[in-house]
Amino acid sequence: MENPRPEKVSVVAEIAAKFREADAAILTEYRGMTVGAMADIRRQLRASGSEWKVYKNTLARLAAQETGAGELASQLAGPTAIAFVKGDVAAAAKVLREASKTNPLLIVKGGVMGDKVLSAKDVEVLADLPSRETLLAMFAGLLLALPRNFAYGLKALIDQKEAEAV
Repeated sequence: MENPRPEKVSVVAEIAAKFREADAAILTEYRGMTVGAMADIRRQLRASGSEWKVYKNTLARLAAQETGAGELASQLAGPTAIAFVKGDVAAAAKVLREASKTNPLLIVKGGVMGDKVLSAKDVEVLADLPSRETLLAMFAGLLLALPRNFAYGLKALIDQKEAEAV
């Protein structure tokens, strides 16, 4: 942009900062949704540690390019709201998937996680993942089971050797 207005420069800087700070950003189309429905989705996303905002696509494209996510440009068309996710990306994807089931006007377009651009299908896969807490609990269970299973195996080996010696 030639000689951009200071307001636009600050908005691009704000969006770029949100892209950098977020663990992921999920793009959605909200064409035809009521203000109340959008406020409900914002509230649900906020509970999962995410922020859902609407920006001008032109400014969002500039911010995406500035942060190295220029490949998002194709998804930044039409009325687009961006969910900036901090923390559990799967939880935010679940919220958006459930909201799109009850409100067919909400369409998940895709997004970005780290330096990888996500398609709508990728976001759907994220929504199918267990929550972060569940995954951590499963991992902890595996770590606790490892020494126990080793001890059982060792005991079985000792018993086998004793039985062979007799």
